[in-house]
Amino acid sequence: MSRWSVLGSGVAGLCVATLLAEHGESIEVISDDDCRPASHWAGGMLAPWCEAESAPAEVIAWGQHAAAWWAKRIDGVAHNGTLVIAPPRDSQELIRFASMTSGHQWITPSEIEPALENRFARGLFFAGEAHLDPRVAMQQLRHDLQQADVKFHNGKPSGQIIDCRGIHAADAQPELRAVRGEMLILHSDEVHLSRPVRLLHPRFPCYLVPRASGRFMLGATMVESHDDSPISARAMMELLSAAYTLHPALAEARVLESGTGLRPAYRHNLPEVRYEQGIFSLNGLYRHGFLLAPIMAEKLLQLLTQETM
Repeated sequence: MSRWSVLGSGVAGLCVATLLAEHGESIEVISDDDCRPASHWAGGMLAPWCEAESAPAEVIAWGQHAAAWWAKRIDGVAHNGTLVIAPPRDSQELIRFASMTSGHQWITPSEIEPALENRFARGLFFAGEAHLDPRVAMQQLRHDLQQADVKFHNGKPSGQIIDCRGIHAADAQPELRAVRGEMLILHSDEVHLSRPVRLLHPRFPCYLVPRASGRFMLGATMVESHDDSPISARAMMELLSAAYTLHPALAEARVLESGTGLRPAYRHNLPEVRYEQGIFSLNGLYRHGFLLAPIMAEKLLQLLTQETM
């Protein structure tokens, strides 16, 4: 019998389980491995300063904690910053983005990304940001938990419930809403990037995140919808058009995978830890799963300490 039953094995559940295990607690993680969490489709950008363009101030403050938290526990956190660019016709978007964010400097993009030589005259470099591969990160956390004798199963909980099910917790928290995101995994041996590149556009801004072995994650749309069906033709065309704008060689990239995820969000787009009717929960990570899950897991641990430990 476990003291804690963590529901969900996405980034929120794994971060919570990791902290509990580090405190010597008895844990089990309950999840359906046939149901992929939204974090499976994430970009893995640890980019709090870029998020200031559209996110509340709490995201920027809390998110600065993320890169160090992940680097302490997993391999492969790349501290290479973020590059933000815009096509010449959308140069005002770059000026707008600069005015709404901090922690950046104006640069010539090819100075740090030679692949972009002669393509973009100016860009914003956020040197303090980082990125990781979400799937690798979650695999490492899960492996370490299993090595610590944490059981993963899809049976009934035997301990005090901590609900980290994301949008699947909407049955218990009807105020949760789903925000659909669509992404592609590309492969190209012709384009080499060292850091995430955000391409600004008035209608469909996107980002390209480098991963191992010539792969890139290209995403991601945001649609207020509970529809988790496959990616739409329109979204795919817009994403690929944006990729071509970033570098024409990406027209020859191979589309290895497409996917959609439903991000869980509360009305104010900030995550919350709760204790209601005898159940603890962490939810509402919206588009900031890997950025905010670490500090929210720590906030949850503080709540657990106050209530039970």
